Amino acid sequence: MSDSVPPPPSVRRYVWRLAPFVVVWFIPVGWVGWQLSARADWARETDEADVREWLNETRVFRKPLPELLREYAELDPSDPDRLRLKADEIDAHLAGMAEPTRQYAGKLPLFPDVFALAVDLPGRAPPAGRDAHPAWRSPVPRPGTDAEGRVRVLRYEVADGAGVIRCEYRAHTLNRFEEEQREQRFGQFAAVLVLIAGFGFVSYFAVRFLRRERAREVRSYEQRLAADRRELELTEARRAAEELERQVLAAELERAKIEGRAAEAEKSALEMKSQLYASIGIMAGSYAHNIKNLLVRPNDLLARCMEVDGLPREQHGMLQEVKITLGTVTERLQQILRTVRRDPHKTELTRIDLSDLVREAEKTWAVMAWEKWKLRLTAEAAPGPLPVTGDISHLQQAVENLVFNARDATFEMRNHLREAARGGDVAGRKQRLIDAASWKGEVALKAYRDGADVVLEVRDNGIGMTEEVRRNCLTTHFSTKRDNALYEGYSAGMGLGLSFVAVVLEHHGATLSIDSAPLKGTTFRVRWRAAEPRV
Repeated sequence: MSDSVPPPPSVRRYVWRLAPFVVVWFIPVGWVGWQLSARADWARETDEADVREWLNETRVFRKPLPELLREYAELDPSDPDRLRLKADEIDAHLAGMAEPTRQYAGKLPLFPDVFALAVDLPGRAPPAGRDAHPAWRSPVPRPGTDAEGRVRVLRYEVADGAGVIRCEYRAHTLNRFEEEQREQRFGQFAAVLVLIAGFGFVSYFAVRFLRRERAREVRSYEQRLAADRRELELTEARRAAEELERQVLAAELERAKIEGRAAEAEKSALEMKSQLYASIGIMAGSYAHNIKNLLVRPNDLLARCMEVDGLPREQHGMLQEVKITLGTVTERLQQILRTVRRDPHKTELTRIDLSDLVREAEKTWAVMAWEKWKLRLTAEAAPGPLPVTGDISHLQQAVENLVFNARDATFEMRNHLREAARGGDVAGRKQRLIDAASWKGEVALKAYRDGADVVLEVRDNGIGMTEEVRRNCLTTHFSTKRDNALYEGYSAGMGLGLSFVAVVLEHHGATLSIDSAPLKGTTFRVRWRAAEPRV
């Protein structure tokens, strides 16, 4: 091939040049087509939104239907009397909502015809003595075959997964239904025409653009070829000398930077670890003194009560159980103190089942989380063992620190919702305050296997983190809670919890990743290499 002939055009380069225009053009065209196509569905979506609002907001007595369904789902299946009473209450509520729609059927244009209204708890049987969960069926017969398509079914899942509300309704007359069908066909036809016209215009412009770009590249190539021939001999030697000098300078500069960073990092790490261990030692001594003083009086009272003559056997057994529990608390305290006082570099490695560690954390903190912290603590572990190698006391403390951090995040979220509810317009303030008061914090522990790795997740629905907080949250003494009355009494705000977790996981060969966004909650994900199977 002659030097005067340019190389064949690069299809990829042309595609990248055309891509911005094609994208910018097809966004409005696609949007217009989608709007035309979806226009016929607006009436149906509006009807569903109205019915959903009717189900969510109507209060026959004092509470709306979703709240009654949550209470019904939370009842203990072993208490059939309360289940039947709550089911009867929901039956009355359903009848109170649906009967007016039957009485005024066909009289009000915007009033839907309700044929069935029921609640369901998937995976849960009806209460004893009932054939099904609460439901209401209209005595009015359903429409005939030609109008059957106008009867719609809305499945409304309650937000926290408590159950499902099912509503069968008809919102429009036959004439309006046929008009919607015509609008849908017209919208789809118009959308196709718009897309075809847009594609034709883009195709014409693309062909014209490619021809012009090809001619421009031929001229540019010929000019570059002539200039390259003149400059090639002059620049080759200069370039080689400059490249060699640059490489030498770059190598010297990089070596100096590496030596300086290594010394600085070592000094900073030593200072940080020294501060961390000193702070933890002071905190551990203070906690030990206070908790031991609190346990002296209960133990003395228990000993006196158990020495009383004639104490019933049942009460003596309960007191014995309390005494054993206090002993367990004391033993647990000593284990925690040994953990926080010991250098994380000095671990006692054993084979640990991560599933047992997660279940033990739930057993220890779930009741306190609900009764004192007002949040739900749940744990989920994959079936079968999840073995890792580590120090049991260090890992227990690390998991608990993650749980406490998640707890503090839900405190901040609850406080934020309440402050936000107090602002804004006066008309909706009452409902906002009710919604804020009903919000519940959630902390979920999950352990599972991912290929050759074992993963622990600690997820919360708390306040979340900004990008700056997420980058610095593992730094010693960094805290967003210091001097905040919201955490008074919860040992928060010292900036030691997550930094201790980071040190422990580092020396266990585990990695920690954090997914978080403001007001979207946080997920801490710890990943270990699974322990080798026992021989």
